[in-house]
Amino acid sequence: MAIAKAERLMNLALCLLGTRRPLSKRELRESIEAYLEAGSDDSFNRMFERDKDDLRELGLVIATVENLDGEVGYLARRDSNRLPPITLDAEEAAALGLAAKVWQQARLAGAASGALQKLRAAGLPEEVDPYEAHGALEPRIPVHEAAFEPLMLACRDRRPVVFDYRKASAAHPEPRHVEPWALECWRGHWYLAGWDRDRGAERVFRLSRITGRVRSRGTGFTAEVPDVVTVRETVASWAGEIADRSALIRLRAGAGYPLRAKATKVRELGDGWDELEIPYGHGLDAWLVEFGPDVVVLEPAELRADVVDRLSAVAKG
Repeated sequence: MAIAKAERLMNLALCLLGTRRPLSKRELRESIEAYLEAGSDDSFNRMFERDKDDLRELGLVIATVENLDGEVGYLARRDSNRLPPITLDAEEAAALGLAAKVWQQARLAGAASGALQKLRAAGLPEEVDPYEAHGALEPRIPVHEAAFEPLMLACRDRRPVVFDYRKASAAHPEPRHVEPWALECWRGHWYLAGWDRDRGAERVFRLSRITGRVRSRGTGFTAEVPDVVTVRETVASWAGEIADRSALIRLRAGAGYPLRAKATKVRELGDGWDELEIPYGHGLDAWLVEFGPDVVVLEPAELRADVVDRLSAVAKG
């Protein structure tokens, strides 16, 4: 059905662009096979009006002209639908070529390659090769998660989605109904920001924790999309990099050097243990769990409880 509609829209566009005079609905119906197959005049009229609106939304300028007999006709004048020549200087072309290179390893590589060919035709200098390594730094946006492409399209189309998501503290994934806002890469991982319908609040999801397929769920958002979506700031806060309190932990001697680097106070306890005071922000519990039996949380009580819950979830498999 999608192919049939695309073909119908293409035929209508060619008819409107190829004519030198306005064509009436009757003439268009007689010229396009899909319109001839319409069951009734009402069915054709609805189909034609939808197609006309779709072409206008795609950017085609369609003029409506009424002749002396009062009959309405349509045409798309070439001068109104001709783009100005694309002129790119060497720096602009190189910047766009570099953008294509960034996506070389992603699932968008095909689209980036096609765009690069158009850039060549539009004036990208032959000596500028965005796929050649000119320096020690190689720009890459790694995209290994299958959820990236459907979520990117859902963000673009403002389309709600549902997917199974496994939290770091959970043994099994659970379904999440989300209105996706934006995707952003932070420290080598992709994150999705959006409105969690089940929880009625903004949430950020790490794509590597999405299991199974991302499915679309209707159209239209129920929550207002903010003008600025701060994915990095939110993730940094959740990762404990924005801390407003302190935590007291006991750390085995000779272990946990990343924790020692962040500690504001260190005191030797003896018997192979040290006491550390470290900044406490959202996500610290997940980090502490990674050190296993080398860390014991002393204060605050809620952090200790969160760590115990995470360890219990891991033990349950």
